[in-house]
Amino acid sequence: MLRVRCLRGGSRGAEAAHLIGAMVGRTASGWVSRAFRSTSSSAAALPLTVDEPFTEPAPEESPVCAHTEWDPLEEVIVGRAENACVPPFTVEVKANTYEKYWPFYQQFGGQTFPKDHVKKAVAEIEEMCNILQHEGVTVRRPEPIDWSVEYKTPDFTSTGMYAAMPRDILIVVGNEIIEAPMAWRARFFEYRAYRPLIKEYFRRGAKWTTAPKPTMSDELYDQDYPIRTVEDRHKLAAQGKFVTTEFEPCFDAADFIRAGTDIFVQRSQVTNFMGIEWMRRHLAPTYKIHIISFKDPNPMHIDATFNIIGPGLVLSNPDRPCRQIEMFKKAGWTVVTPPAPLIPDNHPLWMSSHTHTTTTTEEEFLPPLSQDAVLLHIHMDRVPDVQEACG
Repeated sequence: MLRVRCLRGGSRGAEAAHLIGAMVGRTASGWVSRAFRSTSSSAAALPLTVDEPFTEPAPEESPVCAHTEWDPLEEVIVGRAENACVPPFTVEVKANTYEKYWPFYQQFGGQTFPKDHVKKAVAEIEEMCNILQHEGVTVRRPEPIDWSVEYKTPDFTSTGMYAAMPRDILIVVGNEIIEAPMAWRARFFEYRAYRPLIKEYFRRGAKWTTAPKPTMSDELYDQDYPIRTVEDRHKLAAQGKFVTTEFEPCFDAADFIRAGTDIFVQRSQVTNFMGIEWMRRHLAPTYKIHIISFKDPNPMHIDATFNIIGPGLVLSNPDRPCRQIEMFKKAGWTVVTPPAPLIPDNHPLWMSSHTHTTTTTEEEFLPPLSQDAVLLHIHMDRVPDVQEACG
């Protein structure tokens, strides 16, 4: 988990939403009253039958608006570690975890994570919520769900995982909330924890898009993905080989980072080119999608390796250098190398490496969760200028 260093007036972050002043005081009764008056006026001109649909009036402004990763924080969705379960040891999980933890997944897949670790994670997240609220930030939370319940589709059977990482499943682009199609079977129904929040934002004027939900059938994964060692991972990643195929679109929102009308993405173990192409077409022509790559043995979530934390300011993990970094330097961008984490070698990290989370010297590491535990919402009044590095 990343401890966010909050400054009065906001903090750096990702994803955006703004509680419009006129909407803050809106009550349910007031909204229903206006809806009733609108319906009554329509009925006077065109009588309605009981079978005709009723459409809620669309607000003039959206409470959600973001185009960058660095603007002042006003509202945030913070994930929950409650009821977190170990995902079943399927091929896509194997490809995203280190071999020393494989016996753990084989033994405990479908069961809850160690209770003492979950308890500590819950306490850390609660304290972070407390800090954010004291800084004047509105904190929202997903619904608690029992992730141990087994579910079955025509293509697979699985249990769930958690709702601890909003950054993985949701991304805000402009005034639109996009639900990512995800790639892990254990995360197929994770969106359910966020639906009450998303529906609220939608009713208040935000756009809401759900990317095509993948079937997650066997064809989406290379069932014979040859992983035995870290060296295997390096070799496969260098060759552009991943456990996910191009059978259908899939991506995690955390593989995208925003810089105005330019959005950077990596092809990873959970994001395929078909998913990237879906985002490119969906956001065109306003936004441009740029694919960048890294020397990474286990590419998963670009914001754990490369993050744009200010105008022309890039945070780059030195252990996983960006192959296109010269493009940013030639454009005058400042590339900052973060310090090494202080996590001891014996600290259990079930789903990440010691260098999973990158941060600046102004912030501190706080295991065991990553920065994906927070989905940050920021409001902006306009789309920033396109960064020169993107052309």
